[in-house]
Amino acid sequence: MLASGSGGRRARRLLLSLLLLAAWETGSNHVRYSVSEEAKHDTFVGRIAQDLGLELAELVPRLFRVASKGRGDLLEVNLQNGILFVNSRIDREELCGRSAECSIHLEVIVDRPLQVFHVEVEVKDINDNPPVFPATHRNLFISEARALESHFSLEGASDADIGENALLTYRLTANEYFSLEVPSNDEQVKPLELVLKKRLDREVASELLLVLKATDGGKPELTGTVKINITVLDANDNAPVFDKAVHRIKLLENARNGTLIIRLNASDLDEGSNGHIIYSFATDVSSNTEACFRIDSNSGEIRVNGKIDFEETKLWKLQIEAVDKGNPPMFGHCTVLIEVLDINDNAPELLVTSLLLSIPEDAPLGTVITLISVTDRDVGSNAQVTCSLTPYVPFKLVSTFKNYYSLVLDRSLDREKVSEYALTLIAKDGGSPSLSTTASVSVEVADVNDNAPAFAQPEYTVFMKENNPPGCHIFTMSARDADAQENALVSYSLVERRVGERALSSYVSVHAESGKVYALQPLDHEELELLQFQVSARDAGVPPLGSNVTLQVFVLDENDNAPALLPPGPGGGPSALSQVVSRSVDAGHVVAKVRAVDADSGYNAWLSYELQPAVGGARSPFRVGLYTGEISTTRALDEADAPRQRLLVLVKDHGEPALTATATVLLSLEDSGQAPKPSSRALSGAAGAETALVDVNVYLIIAICAVSSLLVLTLLLYTALRCSAPPSEGACGPVKPRLVCSSAVGSWSYSQEKRQRVCSGEGPPKTDLIAFSPSVPPGLNSGDTGDQQEFCENVSTVILGCIMPINVNHVVVHQQITTSTLLEIFVVFFL
Repeated sequence: MLASGSGGRRARRLLLSLLLLAAWETGSNHVRYSVSEEAKHDTFVGRIAQDLGLELAELVPRLFRVASKGRGDLLEVNLQNGILFVNSRIDREELCGRSAECSIHLEVIVDRPLQVFHVEVEVKDINDNPPVFPATHRNLFISEARALESHFSLEGASDADIGENALLTYRLTANEYFSLEVPSNDEQVKPLELVLKKRLDREVASELLLVLKATDGGKPELTGTVKINITVLDANDNAPVFDKAVHRIKLLENARNGTLIIRLNASDLDEGSNGHIIYSFATDVSSNTEACFRIDSNSGEIRVNGKIDFEETKLWKLQIEAVDKGNPPMFGHCTVLIEVLDINDNAPELLVTSLLLSIPEDAPLGTVITLISVTDRDVGSNAQVTCSLTPYVPFKLVSTFKNYYSLVLDRSLDREKVSEYALTLIAKDGGSPSLSTTASVSVEVADVNDNAPAFAQPEYTVFMKENNPPGCHIFTMSARDADAQENALVSYSLVERRVGERALSSYVSVHAESGKVYALQPLDHEELELLQFQVSARDAGVPPLGSNVTLQVFVLDENDNAPALLPPGPGGGPSALSQVVSRSVDAGHVVAKVRAVDADSGYNAWLSYELQPAVGGARSPFRVGLYTGEISTTRALDEADAPRQRLLVLVKDHGEPALTATATVLLSLEDSGQAPKPSSRALSGAAGAETALVDVNVYLIIAICAVSSLLVLTLLLYTALRCSAPPSEGACGPVKPRLVCSSAVGSWSYSQEKRQRVCSGEGPPKTDLIAFSPSVPPGLNSGDTGDQQEFCENVSTVILGCIMPINVNHVVVHQQITTSTLLEIFVVFFL
């Protein structure tokens, strides 16, 4: 049993501790203190930091501050020890007047994170105000004929304090004529009254001087006095008497001027002038009473004379006198209590305290932006205020305390969509009709670096001629950053890589601010046809963001390479071509062939051959093929022709300007009888050549079939790519490339629909694809197996060059085909 009882007590103590802890946590955000008014400077109020659960070390870093609406700097906090102390004089009567409760409401605000605490400091009253009478002297005129127990009203004293400090007791100086009648607590509206206890006799005492003393209930007691000078009058012995000593009236505030409040009625038993009554306010009435009310001296009507404002005065106490015209006059008194009823004539007042001048767009939800307090001078439902916010904004109002709100972030922000919000706060009371007040709050959204620079397209293509001057401007990169200020400041740089054996930065450079790309050295089409690299755009934000774009620079060919003559024999160097020709050959017989190549491409590599006229203008029996370089006879040779023929062949390309080379051909003419007979080895070599030619034709047919299949696949792939690729923009429009194949027997062309862009910067773009196909030179024997292999490769190159479309560079294929039959196969195939 003992153990059971001990366990029960421990359980009860544990439960009590938990309840106390829960109660402490519930009220942890609202702390109450008390301080006496008129406390000295530095008077201790409370350990506010400790009571709010804040560490002393974090008060300064978290920007601990105290705000009090309209209370100035009455209270301050020592940030070193966290103590709330009195900073300046506190006068309870000045702060709260006669209100029973008087408190100073403080808002304690700390940052990181933002917290708001509400602290209430009750100001306790001390007895620092003595009772005060309306006047220091009071004159009374009393007829000697007044009956015993007659009452004479006196204005009581007032004490600005409250409670016991304002509880007054009165004492009248000792005399034999009058006693003092003090109303009870529930009859405080009644005035003090002097009660006549002994008949007056003017002949014995014409004047009486009394002192009325008021003492409050404070410690120490404070007093106030008024001197009452009583003049004893003769004759008129009946004073006017009101039907009611106290009249209670209710009046709506803002009643119009002239509104009738009450009609007073007083009667006098005397007759004649002694019974004629005149109404008036008491002589000690305040100026405010006369400004707001007026009384008709004859009828006793009290009407509104000025502005009646509930917020200024809630209860009016009017002392009314009725005096007759007797000699001496006699007075009657009554009290009119006017209770002012509130109407909804005050709109709510909004006080906005901005905590953040701007809010970053990546601020977390719940971030407090502004503190808002709402007040309404009305009472009851007229003072019940609700706050609302402009709809469709990423903010909301959160009530933190009675009539206190916080404007907090409700949804994520994006400065690139909305950079500033103009909010409208609406405070609406519960009156009928309700009144409202609006306040504008501007919230600026601060930028954060959340957008990387973006290029208009992922890849750019540029065409430029070779042999450009160093420092030539190639292209201008431009990236846009949707952020602002330094977050949108874009700088450009190259993404370094190696081009062959050299660094990319040795070819091009990019200006960091303008994005202009420059060529640092002349580019050579023969060395580098395509220079592809990446340019990086990076902003100045923290951390910086960036993106890359690819730039393709196609180097266009210029005619900067003259035709080069090939050696006449395998392994030999450039020299004059020597050939022995029999005089018995017929016209059209090919006696020699000039071989030349051009390192350029396109038109710049399209070579033509021209026989220079002989010295003296003699007509030569030879001619040269315009595009084949084959030297053949124009007629049958005879004895008149010189045995030694020296021919100069001019090889010229089609560039602008054209470049040339000159080949020297030495021909030795011999009679047919002197011509050596071909040996058996030569005959077998010729037979082997014919067999090799047949093999070449078989290879050619197989190649044509293979290329046909490749052509179909290529066209399908090309069509799919063209349909899926976006249309490119540039200075050059669509053109039709023309494919031209020429030979000694003629030329033919084939047009293929294709969009091609070649921007050279000058003149119209050239898009022709040219292939030359002259015949195979004679003398192909069995020992020329290397030439046979080269011939097969050349034929395949010609086929691919004539079939496959080339996008950018001009391609020149300068090879040899033996017979016109092969050319006819090509024509039939393409048609």
